[in-house]
Amino acid sequence: MPGGATYVALSGGVGGSKLSLGLSHLLGARLTIIVNTGDDFEHLGLHVSPDVDTTLYTLSGLVNEETGWGRRDESWNFMRAIEALGGPSWFRLGDGDLAMHVDRSRRLLVGETLTEICAHFRASLVVEPQVLPMSDDLVQTLVETDAGTLAFQEYFVRQQCRPRVHAVRFAGASAARAQPLALEALAAPELAGVIICPSNPYLSVDPILAVPGVAEALRTCDAPVIAVTPIIGGKAVKGPTAKIMDELGLAVDAATIVRHYSGLISGFVLDEMDADQEAGLGVPALVTNTMMKTLDDKIALAQACIGLCEKLRSGCDEKRAKARNA
Repeated sequence: MPGGATYVALSGGVGGSKLSLGLSHLLGARLTIIVNTGDDFEHLGLHVSPDVDTTLYTLSGLVNEETGWGRRDESWNFMRAIEALGGPSWFRLGDGDLAMHVDRSRRLLVGETLTEICAHFRASLVVEPQVLPMSDDLVQTLVETDAGTLAFQEYFVRQQCRPRVHAVRFAGASAARAQPLALEALAAPELAGVIICPSNPYLSVDPILAVPGVAEALRTCDAPVIAVTPIIGGKAVKGPTAKIMDELGLAVDAATIVRHYSGLISGFVLDEMDADQEAGLGVPALVTNTMMKTLDDKIALAQACIGLCEKLRSGCDEKRAKARNA
């Protein structure tokens, strides 16, 4: 890691990758991104890591900007061929995307870890920040619904998030080992802030926090830990966050998100549309635009996050100095 203050982002999904891109423009190699792998699954005999790949595609400029996932200028010869054979087509793999899954699966078969494979892809795609899977061990996000227990991709893609959610759990999490490089980044003396991206708290961030050691590392790190709201005006920008909150009997607002991360965060980034909620959050908040439509939006939000971390860190340093001099 080069000299200077470092930052860690916890990320999953499209919202997480968008903010990660903004942070990467400002921090480069001083940024470590810990990515959710709870939605990894085997499909057509291949190991698919959707959130890791979305992060790599976004940071390398390969992402399909219209969808926020997959590759731009993708071709679909493989899908047409497998459909003609009567094979499963509910999870669509473009030809370029397929190459990632084939190579990942090949490398796993010869004994490489997800972390090693991610590092190889990162180098091949010229991605500057360190991108780490949350664990090299299998953790599976399972969604308890009125249609039964569904694996994440079954719920999210095949069922289009239609079933009503009763609970979410993470099979294998208690036995999983946190990625050592991730814990190292969270314990680094030069760490200036940890940013929980505006990812779905229940499906994208909680799997990371469920891996033993990660939540504790956030609680004990000296740097500020902040979260960015995934809710704007009572709605999710993308995905089923608001739907799940409602189905779990939770108020769809920023205060619910703050309570969800209670004990972990020391600051919160609130969208300007919800500025009237700031006083009731219970943690220091920064009100700004959190809608990331353009690259400038992503960079501006990233700068706001860094600014809040700097402000919170300065306040902590002042308190420590006063305590020493008392």
